[in-house]
Amino acid sequence: MFYGEYHHHIDRKGRLIIPSKLREVAKEHYAERFFVTRGLDRCLFVFTEDEWRMQENKWKNLPYTRSEVRKFNRIFFSGAADVHCDIQGRILIPGYLKEYALIKREVVLIGVSNRIELWGREQWNEYYQGSKDSYEEIAENLMDEGKGA
Repeated sequence: MFYGEYHHHIDRKGRLIIPSKLREVAKEHYAERFFVTRGLDRCLFVFTEDEWRMQENKWKNLPYTRSEVRKFNRIFFSGAADVHCDIQGRILIPGYLKEYALIKREVVLIGVSNRIELWGREQWNEYYQGSKDSYEEIAENLMDEGKGA
């Protein structure tokens, strides 16, 4: 659904323009609102409402008697913000989420199929540089795991 890498800035009011290609995809899927929350690897996850509901169902159906489930759910859901694009295609990123993701002004948006990830430019560059050399090895390992299924 969402693909590509886009470089943008957050304005002084904490608003971020969602690239037009990503907005078009959202419109094609009748998505008018997004949920932004703490992601993994110090990025933010942005889900359409439908995808958010699917994720919510996955996590809420895990047994809350397990401490790691409680811990994950608390951090994941307490960080969630329900956001709408304004007329200019901007969403407001709450300060606590920018702080979590170490986002200052420059943001990299990446489409990761069912979600958009928001990264601080420096964090994305560091992550990408540290991961790109092992990309083929990771692909081989994942493909080998899939053979047993």
